[in-house]
Amino acid sequence: MRKQLLFSLIVLLSAASCKASDKTKTTGNEATKNVEVACVAFYNLENLFDTIDGPNNDAEFLPEGSYKWGGMKYKAKLKNMSYTISQIGTDITPVGAAILGVSEIENRSVLEDLVEQPAIAARSYQIVHYDSPDRRGVDVGLLYNPRLFTVSNSKSYRLRTDDTTFLTRDQLMVSGYLMGEKVHVIVNHWPSRWGGEEHSRPKRVEAAKLTRSIVDSLFGVDAKAKVIVMGDLNDDPTNESCATILDAKKEASEVAPKELYNVFWKTLEKGIGSLSYNNQWNLFDQIILSHELINGDEKKLHYWKSEVFYRDFLIQQEGRYKGIPLRTHAGGIWLNGYSDHLPTAVYLVKEKK
Repeated sequence: MRKQLLFSLIVLLSAASCKASDKTKTTGNEATKNVEVACVAFYNLENLFDTIDGPNNDAEFLPEGSYKWGGMKYKAKLKNMSYTISQIGTDITPVGAAILGVSEIENRSVLEDLVEQPAIAARSYQIVHYDSPDRRGVDVGLLYNPRLFTVSNSKSYRLRTDDTTFLTRDQLMVSGYLMGEKVHVIVNHWPSRWGGEEHSRPKRVEAAKLTRSIVDSLFGVDAKAKVIVMGDLNDDPTNESCATILDAKKEASEVAPKELYNVFWKTLEKGIGSLSYNNQWNLFDQIILSHELINGDEKKLHYWKSEVFYRDFLIQQEGRYKGIPLRTHAGGIWLNGYSDHLPTAVYLVKEKK
C-alpha cells in the first residue's frame, strides 16, 4: 500500500512539474529572452470629452448636459483610462504599449490631459491627431512612446459618400520606425450600427473601401510594406466589410503578398469579444496585419500573438450588467467605470542581434 501511495505521489508531482515547465516556456521573460517585443494596441475610450463647450456636438458632455459632465467626472475618467493604458502589455513587456490607437476622443486637448496622468506620464507618450467632421464630435488618434517608435509621416483621410450630409470619423495613417523597421498604422472608427446592422452596413462597406485604398496605396510604393490596420470597425471579422472588402483572411497560411490577416477572427470563434450587446459578445476592436508581418522574414519584425485585454477591473462584477465591460455611464447612472469596449493588442517580435 505504501509503495502504491508513493508511486501516486511521484506521478502527481511529475505532472505538476511538467505543467509548470510548459507555462515557463510560453509566458513571461523566458518566452521572449531571445527576441525584442513590441506591444501595439487599440482602445476605444468611450466618450472622452472635456468639460468645455466646443464647436462640436458635445452638449451631453457639459456640466449642464444630460450626463452632468463636470470636472470631477472628467478627472476620474482620465485616471481610469490612464490606469488601463498603463497595464496593457506589461505582462509581456514592462514598457507597455509602444503604439496605441484610440477612438471616441473629443479633441487633441483630452489626449494631452490623458498622457500627463501619473499612471503613464513617465512614458512621455506623443500624440498624432487630426480633427474630424464627425456628427458626434469624436475623433481617432494615436499615442506612441518616442523611445520605441519614431514617426516619419502622418495623414488624415476623409470618408466621402453620395450622402453629403453624412459625417463620420476620418481615418488616420501614421508611418514610422518600430524596432528600426518601417511600419504603417491605420487607425479607424468606422460608422456605427445606428438604425440597425443591415441599414447601416453600406456606410461601413464604404469605410472599408477607403481603408483598403490606403493599404493598396502603401503597397503601390512598397509591395512588402508592413501595415497594421486597427480600430473600432463596428463589424466583426466575419462581416462583409472586413472579410470581403478588406479581404482580411482567417488563416495565416492563406495570406499572400499584399494581403491581410485578421488576427482576431479565430478569437471571436472561441466566444471572446471586445464588447457585449444584448448578451452577445462582438469583436469590433480589431487589429489586422499585412503579409510581411505574418509570413515574412522571421528574423525581422513579425507577429507573435494577440489578446483581447480582459481584466477583472474592466468588468462589471455585479448587478444587471455583470460580466460585461464596466463603462462610464449605464442607464443614465454614472458608474465611474472605464469603457464599453475592451482594449485589444498584438505583440510583434524581432530576433535580438
